[in-house]
Amino acid sequence: MLQSKTFKPNSNTYSFLFKLIDLMIILAALPLAAEFYGIWLTSEYVIAGLTVAVAFLYFAETLSFYRSWRHGSFSEMMLIGLASLVLSFFFLTAVAFVLKQSADLSRMTIGLWFAIASLGFLLWRRFALSIQRKLRKSGYNVKKSAIIGATESGERLFREIQANDELGYQFVGFYEDRDSSRVSEQLVPHIKGGFEQALSLVREGEIDTLFIALPLKADQQITDILVKIGDTTVDIHFIPDFFIVNLMHARIIHVGDIDTLTVFESPYYGAKEWLKRTEDLLLGCLILLLIAVPMLFIALGIKLTSKGPVFFKQRRYGLNGEEIRVWKFRSMVVMENDHKVVQATKNDARVTPFGGFLRRTSLDELPQFFNVLKGDMSIVGPRPHAVAHNEEYRGQVPFYMFRHKVKPGITGWAQINGWRGETDTLDKMKKRVEFDLHYLKDWSIWFDIKIIFLTIVKGFVNKNAF
Repeated sequence: MLQSKTFKPNSNTYSFLFKLIDLMIILAALPLAAEFYGIWLTSEYVIAGLTVAVAFLYFAETLSFYRSWRHGSFSEMMLIGLASLVLSFFFLTAVAFVLKQSADLSRMTIGLWFAIASLGFLLWRRFALSIQRKLRKSGYNVKKSAIIGATESGERLFREIQANDELGYQFVGFYEDRDSSRVSEQLVPHIKGGFEQALSLVREGEIDTLFIALPLKADQQITDILVKIGDTTVDIHFIPDFFIVNLMHARIIHVGDIDTLTVFESPYYGAKEWLKRTEDLLLGCLILLLIAVPMLFIALGIKLTSKGPVFFKQRRYGLNGEEIRVWKFRSMVVMENDHKVVQATKNDARVTPFGGFLRRTSLDELPQFFNVLKGDMSIVGPRPHAVAHNEEYRGQVPFYMFRHKVKPGITGWAQINGWRGETDTLDKMKKRVEFDLHYLKDWSIWFDIKIIFLTIVKGFVNKNAF
């Protein structure tokens, strides 16, 4: 991998030690499980242990488990760690099945192995956290921090520091040159002075970490601050303003010898594109096997209750704005697919009685799993809008077309948060796009799994679907 000449990756200082202990727990759990069931560890079990260990390291690195968690929550870290472990055992099961070795491995032993490894994993990470907290309460590795700029981005950082003691920051205060009338009322009590006072504290060694939360347009002020404290040892972090943060999917790319910071691009770069496609194919095939019989009954219900075809293929924008044909069960008496598409509304006369049931329960979307297998769509992603609606809103909603940097999805972050159904106002469309962009910015396999789970729990039936 090409090393950045400008930017350095932020990694956990103790990541090697953490990886070593994690692997020791995983490998040690196997003989414990085998001993419990009185099973001799054959070469098949040794290979299984190594397979899980290697798979765990791969998934953990892919999900950024070993990044610095000084800037993250313990619960999120543990969820990602356990997700990596679950995926590793799923991988072992798949490999054993394909190689026809599953009969050589005791399912009870593998299950107990997973349980012991998970428990050991949780206990040791909890122990590490408790030691870390005790050390920080004693004043070890605690950093006195201040924020220059009482801005929206600065406030978000302040809330994170307040909510997560384990981050190890002792907050000193905000420093702002603007009049208090131009600052959020919630931040005014925390403003301790102006920029110069903050710089004086830095030079006196009273601040260990300085966060600069000024907008990009204040580039001259930022330069002046950096020059004035350039002869100190303070840690300096720049927080992009709220406008850029909303768009940023930060990554370092290299153009010759020049490093550039990505503001926005597809989150599926490199191996992540392969991971996303693998997720779609595996889950898509599994779900289609489960829903095949219900789909047959739905098709029969459509034919018996209204005249017309079972399926309806509508024009949509897909990846990079290219036109695709999305499959749906027909729920209306008409087949609208023109440049002017009228969204379904409450008590819409075009919707058949059976079609209304399908739309309220989202069962009309099931044929889109064929689009997933074809590669036009993903299981999780921004919902595809009719081409007519895209052309209408792309000029009204900022960054609307950014949602087409990925394939459209059957379910998405906006839908499970209630932003589905009719978008009869511009504000509703803006909220939907806001959640879509949040999904793109924070995408991960774990995020997809969370959305699928929430869709199963609460996402099928919605009062806004007509």
